[in-house]
Amino acid sequence: MAGWLDTPHRYGRISRAFHWLMAALFAWQFAGALLYVGIGDTTITRFLDRSHYSLGFALFILALLRGAWGLANLGRRPPHPGRLGRAVVAGHALIYALMVAVPGIALLRQYGSGRSFSPFGIPVMPGHVGRISWMMAPANLVHDWLGFILLAVVLVHAATAFVHRVQKKDALTRIT
Repeated sequence: MAGWLDTPHRYGRISRAFHWLMAALFAWQFAGALLYVGIGDTTITRFLDRSHYSLGFALFILALLRGAWGLANLGRRPPHPGRLGRAVVAGHALIYALMVAVPGIALLRQYGSGRSFSPFGIPVMPGHVGRISWMMAPANLVHDWLGFILLAVVLVHAATAFVHRVQKKDALTRIT
């Protein structure tokens, strides 16, 4: 198991795989959303949108698995030393909360719409007759905004990691 589990000096292969796989999937999701905001409904944005629901569901499942994995490895993970340790923990908690909330409310909206949902062709929820407005309202109000807040927090996270890498020479080596 050496190398697979987290240690106080480095994140293990599983944690790193979760991190970078999710980073790539979020980059795809954010690129599609930003393009849609920037250029509207086009062939390109429709192409990217076709994967939005399935990748959003995959990210939801990955966030839950990653969170469980992180909790299971909590005592072995690299510490966040110094005066910014609490800020780092709070920032990560915010990222995890948003990674669950954004697709979670979208799933609530999907169920409330009455339409079936089959990401990657796997039936997750059957369709039903009628709409359930109270299930759709939260996502209609905040899904996009929370998604862009998640993007902003992720960008701050990445920028902070690069700044820390330049100053301390160790931040990125633990996750790469």
